[in-house]
Amino acid sequence: MTYSLRLLAVWLLFLAPGLASAQAAAQQDNEPVIRFVRNPDPAPGFKLIALDGKPLTLAAFQGKVVFLNFWATWCGPCRAEVPDLVVLQKRYKDHLQVIGLDVDDDDAAEIKKYVEETGIDYPVAMTPDDLRVQYGGIPALPTSFLLDTEGRVVQKHVGYTDPELYETEIRALLALPIMAKVETFEDKGEVFLKHADRATELPGVDLSKLSPEQKKIALHRFNADTCTCGCKYTLAQCRVWDSACAVSKAATEKIIAKLLAAPPASAIAPAKPDPVVPKPAANPPEKPKE
Repeated sequence: MTYSLRLLAVWLLFLAPGLASAQAAAQQDNEPVIRFVRNPDPAPGFKLIALDGKPLTLAAFQGKVVFLNFWATWCGPCRAEVPDLVVLQKRYKDHLQVIGLDVDDDDAAEIKKYVEETGIDYPVAMTPDDLRVQYGGIPALPTSFLLDTEGRVVQKHVGYTDPELYETEIRALLALPIMAKVETFEDKGEVFLKHADRATELPGVDLSKLSPEQKKIALHRFNADTCTCGCKYTLAQCRVWDSACAVSKAATEKIIAKLLAAPPASAIAPAKPDPVVPKPAANPPEKPKE
């Protein structure tokens, strides 16, 4: 080997650890990210009767990861993800429980027939309205909630979602190896509407022209005033629940317009205090006698 080749080999050996570290860092930066709620709330419990006639409760699956899937037979995306949920249930049957919460208005017998025809092997139950409300109203289907082994809601997915993401989240909660980074976030209404009072931004609401003090007042009003669209939520909750609601959008815009039209507190001249007039003494001193 010539001197030049030996020198090149030495340099490559010297640079290899640095190149490997840089490559690993770049690979880490490109890793997908999954997110779980920080300090999650316990999932609202329920006692239902599944379509197979057996009782269905969350308490029965304590210690397992639970995947609550609100769905309907008439919902195309719901039907599309059913085979993936069946696969996940079989693959992680000892540590995972998928539960189908059907929101159909059809006869339970028809739903049971669909379940049998499609090979759904996890429990399915008809969902009462009050349970939907406890989970935020379920404005879109499918809507799925992921519970950790302690029965706390750590994530929510609305609409058809890549089953690989579901599996990655499930594996992370089971402390199994994953090719992703795990981050946490504070729930500001994305998972439970009751936490919308923590939100500093709302869908479709432009707060950019408000001062910090005005923004504070506006957010207070959004969480205090009830939307009149019929949802029975606050304005903040309605914007999170249904960003297309014209009623809550108009109401929030009206509040912002009033705040912008009001003169700033610093521009209001303070009232002048009344002049101080000394009070006469109650017993004036006698004049000295000459």
